[in-house]
Amino acid sequence: MRVKEEFKKSGYFWLPDNVENKVPGTLVISDGGDIELEIIGLFDNSIHARNANDDLSRIVGHIEKDGLVTLENCFYKKKNISFGGISKSLVYVNQVLSGVAYEKGEVVKFNTFSFSIEGLDEWVGITGINVSYEDNLKSAIIKYTPQKEIAYKLDNDVCLHIYFGYTLPGIPATTEAKITHKTYLKLSSETEKELPYFIGHAHKITNLLCFAVDKTVAIDSVLVTSKSIMREIGKGEKDPVPIKIYYPSLPFSEVSPSVSFHAMLFTFDQIRVDAERIINNWIIAYDTIEPSLNLYFSVKVGNHKYLEGKFLALAQALETYHRRTSNEKLMDESIFRNLVAQTICNCSKPNRPWIRGRLIHGNEINLGKRIKMIIEPFKGHVGNSKKRSKLIRGIVNTRNYLTHYSENLKKEAVSGADLWPLCQKMEAIFQLHLLEKLGFSDAEINSIVENSRELKHKFK
Repeated sequence: MRVKEEFKKSGYFWLPDNVENKVPGTLVISDGGDIELEIIGLFDNSIHARNANDDLSRIVGHIEKDGLVTLENCFYKKKNISFGGISKSLVYVNQVLSGVAYEKGEVVKFNTFSFSIEGLDEWVGITGINVSYEDNLKSAIIKYTPQKEIAYKLDNDVCLHIYFGYTLPGIPATTEAKITHKTYLKLSSETEKELPYFIGHAHKITNLLCFAVDKTVAIDSVLVTSKSIMREIGKGEKDPVPIKIYYPSLPFSEVSPSVSFHAMLFTFDQIRVDAERIINNWIIAYDTIEPSLNLYFSVKVGNHKYLEGKFLALAQALETYHRRTSNEKLMDESIFRNLVAQTICNCSKPNRPWIRGRLIHGNEINLGKRIKMIIEPFKGHVGNSKKRSKLIRGIVNTRNYLTHYSENLKKEAVSGADLWPLCQKMEAIFQLHLLEKLGFSDAEINSIVENSRELKHKFK
């Protein structure tokens, strides 16, 4: 999670079942969503508690400006005991729910989960701001038109909304008239759902945006509401209490990305007429190919500092993707089982466990064939038969060498400056498969490659 402004607030904190013992402390949330609570002393200063495992699954507090907060899934990082002086202890916090105090054991459920993502405004490309200049360019008319919300149905009674927040100039506006416009996403459900459910969907949608804009973008704000937590707004009317949430969401890069529509794989406008199907395709596919997606995004976020690590992650991503989407085997499974049984029977008893272990994966196709099958649907972008064969040999030999470091493979492995373009091609091939998973047609994929400077560069 991107935390642009420093969050460091003092207050009092206590355990839900021990309200009388309030300890002073400071809550700090750093960029990335890492959360720490520094307290004076301990929540329980008894001799018995100092030697026991503390239950800090939930901490409640009251901090400056924000008021009530609930801290979830906490534990001591540093536990200092004072003998007459002042000591400070450090608590790790997994989530902060600002604006509410929950009781011990109370289940946290919500109806809406609103969040903003870096680059979302650029990807959606919808704004209500219109500026028209006079002929002499010395005067201008600025007009703002509120934009209508867009909603799509997802699984399990959940809707995804694209909505637009804005602020208009105050009165009087004598030296400055400022209009702001920002795009948000909202997950909503008529029935309350637990927080992990919403966080899981938000993670998948954030990764979809990462893929679309070809950058690592992060969630930068989260606001939730529940129909069971209401507030008076006057004249007998009630409104859900807005609750801010902070947590270390992924993906995240240390440097805030620069997002431009020129570098995107596709924009919202390109999928708008079919967005509901494409978004649902992504969420459904995620359950099947999540391991390969995790490997792919680990490369995009820059987790691998060395090129060899990046290559291995991409090779494993392609292999895992094929395993998850294909049942291809060397031979019919029943024939293979009979062959294994015959082989084991013809083997001496002491060697049977060894031969069984060697044959257990014997019906799997090798990496070379998997890579060939992965390349096949998009072979026109890779090059002629000679270039494709060279690419496959390069991937297989390099993967085998970097995995086993066998000397006889060293000369066949790709290394040095040649390893970078190999990684680029592997990444591009994986991206084309993801476009296919989303539901893009062959003609649409070809058009994306033709119009994407980044993709064309990777293949070249």
